[in-house]
Amino acid sequence: MTALARPTNGRMIGGVCAALARRFGTSATTMRVIFLLSCLLPGPQFLLYIALWILLPGENGKTARQAW
Repeated sequence: MTALARPTNGRMIGGVCAALARRFGTSATTMRVIFLLSCLLPGPQFLLYIALWILLPGENGKTARQAW
C-alpha cells in the first residue's frame, strides 16, 4: 500500500478516487463506480469527498487548503 496522497496525473475532479484506488491497489475507474453506487445510499458521501479533497495532501505535499 502506498501513502494516501492525491495524484497530479489521472485525476478527474479532485483526485480523491484516484488516491483511494492507489492506496487500495485497484483501478481509479473501479473506485469511481463504487463511489457513484454509494451515492444511491443515504449518507454524507459528497461531504466526505469534499473533506478528503481538502484534507488529503497532493503529491507535492500541500493540501488543497494550503494551495489556496
